[in-house]
Amino acid sequence: MAARARLLISYAHPDDESFGLGGLIAKYVAEGVEVYLICATNGDVGTVKPEFMKGYDSVAALRLAELDKASKILGFKEVFKFGYKDSGMMSSETAKDPDCLWQQPVEAVTRRVVEVIREIQPQVVITFNKYGGYGHPDHIAIQRATVEAFFKASEPGYETGQAPYQPQKLYYSAIAKRQIQMGIMIMRIRGQDPRHVGRNKDIDIQAIVNNAEPVHTTINIGAYSAQWEMASACHASQLGGRTTPRLPQAIRQRVFSKQGFTRIHPKPAHDRVDEHDLFAGVKLDERAIPAPTAQQLEPA
Repeated sequence: MAARARLLISYAHPDDESFGLGGLIAKYVAEGVEVYLICATNGDVGTVKPEFMKGYDSVAALRLAELDKASKILGFKEVFKFGYKDSGMMSSETAKDPDCLWQQPVEAVTRRVVEVIREIQPQVVITFNKYGGYGHPDHIAIQRATVEAFFKASEPGYETGQAPYQPQKLYYSAIAKRQIQMGIMIMRIRGQDPRHVGRNKDIDIQAIVNNAEPVHTTINIGAYSAQWEMASACHASQLGGRTTPRLPQAIRQRVFSKQGFTRIHPKPAHDRVDEHDLFAGVKLDERAIPAPTAQQLEPA
């Protein structure tokens, strides 16, 4: 495989990629990085207004079509759709469905992620933090499987019919606490309860703050806010990513100009920002490094 920078994002739903990392993806694609996406579910539990269903026979078909549109804007090299059912939130009946992602054995999902890692050989992998961003069971499930896969992909005894391969860096996506706290302040001013946010009032913004992890890496994505918005707008059935009051563009570009990440491997010596590029220190022509230990995969 040619010595190209390759980034794998392992997320749960159609829209996670755009709402969370649209600016970052656009930036790295523009810089010549091959960016790949795992979308673990088909998003079929997402709430959709009837007007969005015109031309589609299921919510899953609609959500995946929205993902395809966003993917063209963002420029993914390839999207791997695992096709699991959406679990819905933790307390929902849909989270008990034996076919949903949350109910799958971690090992089964891990194997699929390992297969993707060995196929595309990314140097850098991104997934959710241990809380799954905002506590969504699908986010937590794909996070656990991705961390396991990062570790197992280099093991010769882990058979998938592919050669072992070890990515060099593993990150959790993160949001700086002050940005979340600013959102909480705005919601309270507007009379909204930050403990019950979203269309179904089942997202707890305060819990996101409480479960935030250290930020070790910040990436300037301010120049890519237009692509970020365009990709997010493709997911119109999910409100285009807007669950909080829309801020003027100039303010959005300033407040959300940097994307934060928690570096899990290599483990940082200190919990502070020490890099501004996910590929800092990466050797593009290196196919493998010694596999990290379980202890090395734990955040500082």
